[in-house]
Amino acid sequence: MPDSATSTTPAPHDDAPIATVGLEAAPTPLSLRLAPGAHADARRAFDLARETFVAGRRLDMAPLAASLGVDRTSVFRWVGNRDALLTEVLWSLAVPTLVQADRATAAERGAERVAGVLTRFAGDLITAPYFRDFLTREPARALRLLTTKASPIQHRFLATCEWLVRTHLGDTPFDDGGSTSGIDPASLAYLLVRVSESFTYADLITGETPEADRAAVAFRHLLRVPSTSA
Repeated sequence: MPDSATSTTPAPHDDAPIATVGLEAAPTPLSLRLAPGAHADARRAFDLARETFVAGRRLDMAPLAASLGVDRTSVFRWVGNRDALLTEVLWSLAVPTLVQADRATAAERGAERVAGVLTRFAGDLITAPYFRDFLTREPARALRLLTTKASPIQHRFLATCEWLVRTHLGDTPFDDGGSTSGIDPASLAYLLVRVSESFTYADLITGETPEADRAAVAFRHLLRVPSTSA
């Protein structure tokens, strides 16, 4: 993940669309409280929780409350339960990673751009030590928060992928107006998300080693990127 992940406060992203589309698609009570100037105590608790997570330590509510000098009831009132807090911490780290991937592929076009963004994003997740620590420490919770509808994270990632598809492939991807029928952006985004999850969390799902290169091959095949352009 990018260097900004080491800060307790998420870095500004110049209102890059890829940074905002996920939150707009799936806001939560806590994400609304974390808006600038909305709730100072929620922001303070969140910043400390994010710092704890990036340091590779387990995020627990009781130690968090003690570090903030308040009781657990106050922390729950400010940020909700542990899953709600983890959800926003995880997404706050995904956002700069997505922005970085989007900027790094700015010279690419169409399907190549989509494949490039998703490949870089998967690669950064695979190599981020504190993220892998979380997956190893709490695999069941990680998969539930990251890959199911039980958490807003997958909704946000789906919305982000659909935005990528519509932005770079249009509203009717791969439809040539003739004998070749296309696929709707939402369905293509769903497939891309599942591919990303399959390779990023391969160690938890199949016991295999997560590999960004394998994800890249899958993305490019799914997006019909010619091998000669690699």
